[in-house]
Amino acid sequence: MALRKRGLSFGYLLDGGLGKKGFNTTREVAVPVAAAAASVLVVLSLVATVLLIRRRRKALDRDAAGPSIVVYPSHHGSAPQFLTKEISFTLPTLRHAASLDELGGDGDADMDDRFEDGASDPLVPASGAHTQRSNSFSCYGLGAIDPSLYRGALGLDENMSFPEDHLGRVWFSVRYEPATEKLLVSLLKARNLPSRTVATVNACDPFVRLHLLPDERRCLQSKQKKKTCNPYFDETFVFQVPSKNVSDHILKLTVLDAGRAKRRNVIGHVSLPLRELGTGGEQRLFNMDLEKEAQEQVSERGELLVSLLYNENLHRLAVTVIEARNLKFREERRDSYVRVSLQQQYRAVKVKRTATVRNSDCPNFSQCFNFRVPAARLDLTSITLHVLVPVPGYGRDKPIGKAVLGSYMFARGKALAHWNAAISSPMEQVQQWHALSE
Repeated sequence: MALRKRGLSFGYLLDGGLGKKGFNTTREVAVPVAAAAASVLVVLSLVATVLLIRRRRKALDRDAAGPSIVVYPSHHGSAPQFLTKEISFTLPTLRHAASLDELGGDGDADMDDRFEDGASDPLVPASGAHTQRSNSFSCYGLGAIDPSLYRGALGLDENMSFPEDHLGRVWFSVRYEPATEKLLVSLLKARNLPSRTVATVNACDPFVRLHLLPDERRCLQSKQKKKTCNPYFDETFVFQVPSKNVSDHILKLTVLDAGRAKRRNVIGHVSLPLRELGTGGEQRLFNMDLEKEAQEQVSERGELLVSLLYNENLHRLAVTVIEARNLKFREERRDSYVRVSLQQQYRAVKVKRTATVRNSDCPNFSQCFNFRVPAARLDLTSITLHVLVPVPGYGRDKPIGKAVLGSYMFARGKALAHWNAAISSPMEQVQQWHALSE
């Protein structure tokens, strides 16, 4: 009975109890394992996809980076193998030239003679060490500029004979645009400038200053060229000038040498009255010889002789209007007087006038006016002298011209020099002629 009971209980365990329970336990364990395996497979497939995409992107970038050499067949498989190869190359040496003429030689005839003799092209650099880049033209042999192609159009090689004691010659072009009221000045080059020391070549560091007379309130300056007496500038400068005042201005070019220890020595001047340009608006080329002294400005409106005397003890400035000459009257009536204005910071403080002189192109006024000007206000003070034609009745007097004397804030040129001479030499009368401007 005991064995039967045990057998029954064992069979019961196998058939009913233990068999069903074991099957359920196995199923519960197999389901999570299968899910985990599926997740691992999905992750691996995603990783493989990402790696494949990255590999393709690298291949595309490598193809776009530069030229490669494709070799077929590959020893490591059927896929092509990409290899790179270094290609060595060298650039030609730089052409060194200090000016336009060194590039082109002495002329077209000399260049042709050199070609017939079997010489090399002057624009193709010779083999040798790497030269320094010049300040005018420096280029590689391939695609070099041929200056001979432009000489005929610009006329840069015309009148190349220089007299004795020559200070130099300047080439420049001028054009005025009425629509924008701009004066365009193109500075091309200079030739035969003197060296600062005797028996030396190219001992000059030239640059050019451009002024617009009579006021000279705006000064433009070119770049400095190192160690050359034949500089090539190729720079353009712009002045803003109203159309009605163009003919009253004079363009002044001053060539200077920087020298040693920053000492700037004046080589010479060139002056061009803008009334010679005309009204066509065309560009005109000029080549003018330098002069040691700037040409005196000749005014078509006339000149006025003025005397200044400053008393530093009484702080009194005496302005004497002596006479005028070559006054330009627009009508047959030749009556004139001078109005003297004391201005401080462009503001009229006191106004006086001379008596009217009738029927004279060269009136003699000879009148003195005293103004109180403290020494601390001299730099802010200016004297304006207007020459006027009186109009009878209630009409407005017609101006002939004016002259402005004062410090650097208000005057330039002779007017500034006259003012400085009178202030620096108190109790001394200093007189000078001044050209009238509009």
